[in-house]
Amino acid sequence: MKIGCPKEIKPQEFRVGMTPNAAREAVAHGHDVVIETGAGLGAGFDDASYIAAGAKILATAGEIFASADMIVKVKEPQSGERKMLREGQVLFTYLHLAPDPEQTHDLIASKATCIAYETVTDRMGGLPLLAPMSEVAGRLAPQVGAWALQKANGGRGVLMGGVPGVGPARVVVIGGGVVGTHAARIAAGMGADVTILDRSLPRLRYLDDVYGGQFKTGYSSAGLLEELLPHADMVVGAVLIPGAAAPKLISRAQLKLMKPGSVLVDVAIDQGGCFETSKATTHQHPIYEVDGIIHYCVANMPGAVARTSTLALGNATMPFMLALADKGWQRACAEDAHLLAGLNVHAGKLTYAAVGEALGLPVTDPKSLL
Repeated sequence: MKIGCPKEIKPQEFRVGMTPNAAREAVAHGHDVVIETGAGLGAGFDDASYIAAGAKILATAGEIFASADMIVKVKEPQSGERKMLREGQVLFTYLHLAPDPEQTHDLIASKATCIAYETVTDRMGGLPLLAPMSEVAGRLAPQVGAWALQKANGGRGVLMGGVPGVGPARVVVIGGGVVGTHAARIAAGMGADVTILDRSLPRLRYLDDVYGGQFKTGYSSAGLLEELLPHADMVVGAVLIPGAAAPKLISRAQLKLMKPGSVLVDVAIDQGGCFETSKATTHQHPIYEVDGIIHYCVANMPGAVARTSTLALGNATMPFMLALADKGWQRACAEDAHLLAGLNVHAGKLTYAAVGEALGLPVTDPKSLL
């Protein structure tokens, strides 16, 4: 199989879909690998490192899409990239289709086979290809939130850890999964007063047992959230319904409960955001203000630390990429139900139920396509 990796073109996206190590592994498995020139530079990988791994460098994305049997990326294909997809081609990348009807319709029209990192599962019910980026985004959230809290950036002028005689920032993290746990750990490590909310009692017990000395836990409810909002300097939205649009947990009316200059960090923005007033931003223009509240809603947060993110993502995706290349998508998915869970679109049909529900589109059972 010929595996192609184009340069990411989403604004301020510096990650790359394949590391030189991944290219080396694919070549060792007997596959051809083509990389767009300069694709890895943002993550610190030059063309020479890919050539040394056995890959071939091509000049344009058009050549990559035209020649490759499988396209491996990081972010969802942009409009121009979607036009280059073709029937029978496999696309392996993050898609986040539920809040993006335009992309969904374009992928259906392309008749390509589109497998989404964020819906591939594992034996423990986790999302192994989303987890590395969730870890990165979770750890970044307090860092960028602390920046937004600075007065020069529009925030309240509160230091996360306070100083002797002056209390720390109060941080509320909504969601106790991978993102929320990492966000709470880093915020607590910065010295903040942290409360993490979740609706799973077993998860809350786990968090309390393991991190009880670092942060507090609470059962997530509208009532408790309204109690906490007036005192919060920062709220991190870290909720996820796999493949589906994120629920709206803070309404615009509730912003009036918060102190002017408080910060909302919406890590769920890839899935539409979990605050009513959220809209996607970029690293170039990361924040905006609504009713006196600063919003940080960058849709590709891990892109800010491109090298760490690329290496972490590459470690997770490589086994699945090799399975798809070695066996073909049908056999690979037939033998691995967790990889089959990643199938979102095939041959003009939508195959992921949560996306169909979010967008009001008919869904085909992916098992019927094997």
